[in-house]
Amino acid sequence: MRRRTAASGALALGLALTATACSGTTGTASSGEQELKGKKVTVAGVWTGVEQKNFKKVLDAFSEKTGAEVNFISTGDNVSTVVGSKIEGGNAPDVVMVPQVGVLQQFADKGWLQPLSASVYEKAGINFAPVWRDYGSVNGKFYGLYFKASHKSTVWYSPEAFDTAGVQPPKSYEQLLKTGRTVADSGLPAFSVAGEAGWPLTDWFENIYLSQAGPEKYDKLAAHKIPWTDPSVVKALTTLGELFKDKNLVAGGGSEALRTDFPESVEQVFGNSPKAGMVYEGDFVGGLISGQFKKKVGEDAKFFPFPAVKGGKAPVVGGGDAATVLKAGKNREAAMKLVEYMATPEAAEIWAKAGGFISPNEKLDLGSYADATSRKTAESLVKAGDSMRFDMSDQAPAAFGGTQGAGEWKILQDFLRDPSDPQATAKKLEAAAAKAYKD
Repeated sequence: MRRRTAASGALALGLALTATACSGTTGTASSGEQELKGKKVTVAGVWTGVEQKNFKKVLDAFSEKTGAEVNFISTGDNVSTVVGSKIEGGNAPDVVMVPQVGVLQQFADKGWLQPLSASVYEKAGINFAPVWRDYGSVNGKFYGLYFKASHKSTVWYSPEAFDTAGVQPPKSYEQLLKTGRTVADSGLPAFSVAGEAGWPLTDWFENIYLSQAGPEKYDKLAAHKIPWTDPSVVKALTTLGELFKDKNLVAGGGSEALRTDFPESVEQVFGNSPKAGMVYEGDFVGGLISGQFKKKVGEDAKFFPFPAVKGGKAPVVGGGDAATVLKAGKNREAAMKLVEYMATPEAAEIWAKAGGFISPNEKLDLGSYADATSRKTAESLVKAGDSMRFDMSDQAPAAFGGTQGAGEWKILQDFLRDPSDPQATAKKLEAAAAKAYKD
């Protein structure tokens, strides 16, 4: 399962507007004129299967509109390696859908990216909250237009388990633990926790930290401008430890959770032999529930927003895929037109109707979504506006925030196994972060 994704200081409008347009044009993709007839555009992204099929519907609509021929190639999860090898081999794609803020920054630092046109920048300002444009910018230049988003502050539950326990979705983290213990008392452990990979544990921490510490602290920690030994980190780890140390809350306890991968964690709640009443992860859980486990989202499975923690605000942690234009591409003019088209609600509507998609585009009619659950998650993401924060671990160097068996993943796995000493865990996180950030 591909993972998700800043430190977002406000970026200067004037700096970003200096982004150079490849084509020298600022109009939208043709409204019926076949202005790009004969042009070929290659788009690379991580998507396979149904996601690829639905994204191709967007590309086909652009082709019909402009006359351009658009081809899609799947990179799999290893975007950096695949794109790098294609650039080196003289066969670079024109557009790359970049799945993480850190990768976008890496591509920009390598000089691979063409700044997006003033027209794309303008449309992003009209149709998206400023935070999304900030996340697509590096050193004041706008490189990435976020087209597809993920909402990583959703807790999925079995209505049957809640009915049996006589509980309702909680409104606070304290109520979440109380609700979980009531579910456990009715005969089913509260949470299935996916600890086998490590990345879901970072998501648990990030939601708690964003709610408890607030967006400004979150941004500073994401950029390593405060150490992981900061009291706010220890406080968040202590809060998370309340969950991890309670075997009635975590199905099988920490040792069993460490053997549970992400799909298994969903199966333990929505499979044929339930072992827990709830599972925390992003909106993409819905795809597994309906696709792999053949349950009906909205009836057999529901979700509630990750609740506010001890007086804080309810967190909204997100991720997304940004459309970028490569300097090494053979047709940057047509590529820029495609990215401009992707900034429109018209483009987002195509995938929204197909399902398995939410958009950060504020101008997209929520009625376009294929189901009520997608509509609800999209509405929550858009309403969060500039308070939304990108997945913190996806902003970090891979050695700290994205490597199996190392860095934050490994340290939080150790904490899941033994959550008794949050201060010691914070010291280990800081040592690993300092090394990865080369402080």
